[in-house]
Amino acid sequence: MKTEYWGMVPYREAWDRQTELFNELVRARACGDSYENRLIFCEHPHVYTLGRHGKETNMLLREEQLKQIGAELYHIDRGGDITYHGPGQLVCYPILNLEDFHLGLKDYIHALEEAVIRVCASYGIEAGRVAGATGVWLAAGTKDERKICAIGVRSSHFVTMHGLALNVNTDLRYFGYIHPCGFIDKGVTSIAREVGHEVDLSEVRSRLEKELCTCLNASGCR
Repeated sequence: MKTEYWGMVPYREAWDRQTELFNELVRARACGDSYENRLIFCEHPHVYTLGRHGKETNMLLREEQLKQIGAELYHIDRGGDITYHGPGQLVCYPILNLEDFHLGLKDYIHALEEAVIRVCASYGIEAGRVAGATGVWLAAGTKDERKICAIGVRSSHFVTMHGLALNVNTDLRYFGYIHPCGFIDKGVTSIAREVGHEVDLSEVRSRLEKELCTCLNASGCR
Protein backbone atom coordinates (compact mmCIF):
# COMPACT_ATOMS: atom_id res chain seq x y z
CA MET A 1 0.00 0.00 0.00
CA LYS A 2 1.49 3.31 -1.09
CA THR A 3 1.31 6.44 1.07
CA GLU A 4 1.20 9.88 -0.57
CA TYR A 5 1.48 13.31 1.07
CA TRP A 6 -0.17 16.03 -0.99
CA GLY A 7 0.29 18.89 1.48
CA MET A 8 -2.12 21.84 1.29
CA VAL A 9 -4.20 21.34 -1.84
CA PRO A 10 -7.42 23.01 -3.09
CA TYR A 11 -10.41 20.73 -2.67
CA ARG A 12 -11.35 20.70 -6.36
CA GLU A 13 -7.84 19.61 -7.35
CA ALA A 14 -7.77 16.87 -4.73
CA TRP A 15 -11.20 15.60 -5.77
CA ASP A 16 -10.13 15.43 -9.42
CA ARG A 17 -6.89 13.62 -8.54
CA GLN A 18 -8.76 11.19 -6.29
CA THR A 19 -11.32 10.48 -8.98
CA GLU A 20 -8.61 9.75 -11.54
CA LEU A 21 -6.87 7.30 -9.20
CA PHE A 22 -10.19 5.72 -8.21
CA ASN A 23 -11.23 5.19 -11.83
CA GLU A 24 -7.84 3.74 -12.71
CA LEU A 25 -8.02 1.25 -9.82
CA VAL A 26 -11.56 0.20 -10.84
CA ARG A 27 -10.38 -0.28 -14.43
CA ALA A 28 -7.24 -2.18 -13.44
CA ARG A 29 -9.16 -4.44 -11.11
CA ALA A 30 -11.72 -5.24 -13.81
CA CYS A 31 -9.01 -5.98 -16.40
CA GLY A 32 -6.73 -7.92 -14.11
CA ASP A 33 -3.95 -5.33 -14.44
CA SER A 34 -1.55 -4.40 -11.67
CA TYR A 35 -2.43 -1.48 -9.38
CA GLU A 36 -1.53 0.15 -6.08
CA ASN A 37 -3.73 0.74 -3.05
CA ARG A 38 -3.13 4.22 -1.64
CA LEU A 39 -3.39 6.23 1.55
CA ILE A 40 -3.41 9.93 0.64
CA PHE A 41 -2.91 12.59 3.32
CA CYS A 42 -3.49 16.31 2.81
CA GLU A 43 -4.97 19.55 4.11
CA HIS A 44 -7.44 21.85 2.35
CA PRO A 45 -8.08 25.59 2.36
CA HIS A 46 -11.45 26.49 3.92
CA VAL A 47 -14.16 24.45 2.18
CA TYR A 48 -17.50 22.79 2.92
CA THR A 49 -18.57 19.56 1.24
CA LEU A 50 -22.13 18.25 1.05
CA GLY A 51 -22.67 14.52 0.51
CA ARG A 52 -25.08 13.15 -2.06
CA HIS A 53 -27.87 12.67 0.49
CA GLY A 54 -27.11 15.84 2.47
CA LYS A 55 -29.60 18.62 3.09
CA GLU A 56 -28.96 22.08 1.66
CA THR A 57 -30.46 23.61 4.80
CA ASN A 58 -27.50 22.33 6.84
CA MET A 59 -25.38 25.04 5.19
CA LEU A 60 -26.32 28.21 7.05
CA LEU A 61 -24.58 30.72 4.78
CA ARG A 62 -25.42 32.10 1.35
CA GLU A 63 -22.86 32.26 -1.45
CA GLU A 64 -21.86 35.85 -0.71
CA GLN A 65 -21.36 35.03 2.96
CA LEU A 66 -19.19 32.07 2.03
CA LYS A 67 -16.98 34.39 0.02
CA GLN A 68 -16.68 36.74 2.99
CA ILE A 69 -15.19 33.97 5.15
CA GLY A 70 -12.96 32.72 2.33
CA ALA A 71 -14.70 29.38 1.90
CA GLU A 72 -16.25 27.35 -0.90
CA LEU A 73 -19.04 24.76 -1.04
CA TYR A 74 -18.94 21.57 -3.11
CA HIS A 75 -21.67 19.00 -3.70
CA ILE A 76 -19.83 15.69 -3.85
CA ASP A 77 -20.37 11.98 -4.39
CA ARG A 78 -19.69 10.55 -0.93
CA GLY A 79 -22.05 9.41 1.78
CA GLY A 80 -22.88 11.59 4.76
CA ASP A 81 -24.15 15.13 5.04
CA ILE A 82 -22.19 18.39 5.29
CA THR A 83 -18.77 18.86 6.80
CA TYR A 84 -15.94 21.38 6.90
CA HIS A 85 -12.30 21.04 5.82
CA GLY A 86 -9.62 23.59 6.54
CA PRO A 87 -6.05 24.28 7.65
CA GLY A 88 -4.97 22.31 10.69
CA GLN A 89 -7.28 19.42 9.85
CA LEU A 90 -5.72 16.13 8.74
CA VAL A 91 -7.57 14.61 5.81
CA CYS A 92 -6.97 11.04 4.65
CA TYR A 93 -8.27 9.61 1.37
CA PRO A 94 -7.76 5.83 1.17
CA ILE A 95 -8.15 4.59 -2.40
CA LEU A 96 -8.32 0.87 -1.86
CA ASN A 97 -9.61 -2.36 -3.28
CA LEU A 98 -11.47 -3.64 -0.22
CA GLU A 99 -11.22 -7.23 -1.42
CA ASP A 100 -7.44 -7.04 -0.85
CA PHE A 101 -8.17 -6.43 2.82
CA HIS A 102 -11.10 -8.88 3.09
CA LEU A 103 -13.35 -6.03 4.20
CA GLY A 104 -16.95 -5.13 3.49
CA LEU A 105 -17.97 -1.47 3.59
CA LYS A 106 -19.27 -1.60 7.16
CA ASP A 107 -16.07 -3.23 8.45
CA TYR A 108 -13.99 -0.76 6.45
CA ILE A 109 -15.66 2.23 8.10
CA HIS A 110 -15.22 0.52 11.48
CA ALA A 111 -11.49 0.15 10.72
CA LEU A 112 -11.18 3.87 9.89
CA GLU A 113 -12.92 4.76 13.14
CA GLU A 114 -10.74 2.37 15.13
CA ALA A 115 -7.54 3.86 13.73
CA VAL A 116 -8.63 7.37 14.78
CA ILE A 117 -9.74 6.14 18.21
CA ARG A 118 -6.25 4.72 18.74
CA VAL A 119 -4.58 7.94 17.62
CA CYS A 120 -6.72 9.91 20.05
CA ALA A 121 -5.79 7.49 22.84
CA SER A 122 -2.10 8.12 22.10
CA TYR A 123 -2.75 11.77 23.09
CA GLY A 124 -4.62 10.78 26.23
CA ILE A 125 -8.04 11.42 24.65
CA GLU A 126 -10.77 8.84 25.22
CA ALA A 127 -12.78 8.58 22.01
CA GLY A 128 -15.40 6.18 20.70
CA ARG A 129 -18.46 5.69 18.55
CA VAL A 130 -22.06 6.90 18.68
CA ALA A 131 -24.77 4.53 17.52
CA GLY A 132 -26.24 5.63 14.20
CA ALA A 133 -23.62 8.38 13.69
CA THR A 134 -20.53 7.56 11.62
CA GLY A 135 -17.28 9.08 12.80
CA VAL A 136 -15.34 9.37 16.04
CA TRP A 137 -16.79 11.06 19.11
CA LEU A 138 -15.88 12.13 22.62
CA ALA A 139 -18.15 11.86 25.67
CA ALA A 140 -20.55 9.59 23.78
CA GLY A 141 -24.00 9.40 25.31
CA THR A 142 -23.61 12.57 27.41
CA LYS A 143 -24.73 16.18 26.99
CA ASP A 144 -21.10 17.01 26.13
CA GLU A 145 -20.99 14.65 23.15
CA ARG A 146 -18.69 16.12 20.49
CA LYS A 147 -17.19 14.96 17.21
CA ILE A 148 -13.46 14.93 16.54
CA CYS A 149 -13.40 13.09 13.21
CA ALA A 150 -15.86 12.98 10.31
CA ILE A 151 -15.98 10.01 7.95
CA GLY A 152 -17.66 9.90 4.55
CA VAL A 153 -16.77 7.43 1.82
CA ARG A 154 -17.74 6.33 -1.64
CA SER A 155 -17.44 2.68 -2.63
CA SER A 156 -18.03 1.20 -6.07
CA HIS A 157 -16.90 -2.19 -7.37
CA PHE A 158 -15.26 -2.71 -3.95
CA VAL A 159 -13.03 0.35 -4.51
CA THR A 160 -13.10 3.30 -2.10
CA MET A 161 -12.47 7.03 -2.26
CA HIS A 162 -13.03 10.03 0.04
CA GLY A 163 -12.36 9.10 3.66
CA LEU A 164 -11.83 10.85 6.98
CA ALA A 165 -11.12 14.31 8.37
CA LEU A 166 -9.52 14.49 11.82
CA ASN A 167 -9.59 17.83 13.62
CA VAL A 168 -6.07 18.45 14.88
CA ASN A 169 -5.38 22.21 15.08
CA THR A 170 -8.57 23.13 13.24
CA ASP A 171 -10.26 26.53 13.60
CA LEU A 172 -13.53 25.19 15.02
CA ARG A 173 -15.37 28.46 14.43
CA TYR A 174 -15.98 27.38 10.84
CA PHE A 175 -18.24 24.58 12.07
CA GLY A 176 -20.54 27.27 13.45
CA TYR A 177 -21.72 28.07 9.92
CA ILE A 178 -23.19 24.58 9.37
CA HIS A 179 -25.07 21.80 11.08
CA PRO A 180 -22.06 19.44 11.06
CA CYS A 181 -22.98 16.10 9.51
CA GLY A 182 -26.61 17.17 9.80
CA PHE A 183 -26.66 17.33 13.61
CA ILE A 184 -28.00 20.38 15.42
CA ASP A 185 -27.51 19.11 18.99
CA LYS A 186 -23.90 17.87 18.99
CA GLY A 187 -20.59 19.71 19.30
CA VAL A 188 -17.22 19.46 17.57
CA THR A 189 -13.73 19.41 18.99
CA SER A 190 -10.08 18.91 18.02
CA ILE A 191 -7.00 17.25 19.43
CA ALA A 192 -5.57 20.70 20.20
CA ARG A 193 -8.67 21.76 22.14
CA GLU A 194 -8.68 18.55 24.16
CA VAL A 195 -4.99 18.63 25.11
CA GLY A 196 -4.85 22.41 25.57
CA HIS A 197 -2.21 23.24 22.96
CA GLU A 198 -1.41 22.84 19.28
CA VAL A 199 0.16 19.56 18.24
CA ASP A 200 2.52 18.65 15.42
CA LEU A 201 0.34 17.74 12.44
CA SER A 202 3.05 15.60 10.86
CA GLU A 203 3.30 13.62 14.08
CA VAL A 204 -0.45 12.99 14.06
CA ARG A 205 -0.22 11.97 10.42
CA SER A 206 2.53 9.47 11.21
CA ARG A 207 0.50 7.95 14.03
CA LEU A 208 -2.63 7.76 11.91
CA GLU A 209 -0.76 6.16 9.02
CA LYS A 210 0.57 3.48 11.35
CA GLU A 211 -2.82 2.77 12.90
CA LEU A 212 -4.58 2.66 9.53
CA CYS A 213 -2.08 0.10 8.29
CA THR A 214 -2.71 -1.96 11.41
CA CYS A 215 -6.49 -1.67 11.37
CA LEU A 216 -6.76 -2.38 7.65
CA ASN A 217 -4.41 -5.33 8.14
CA ALA A 218 -2.11 -3.96 5.42
CA SER A 219 1.31 -5.51 5.76
CA GLY A 220 2.81 -3.78 2.74
CA CYS A 221 2.45 -0.16 3.86
CA ARG A 222 5.44 2.02 3.17
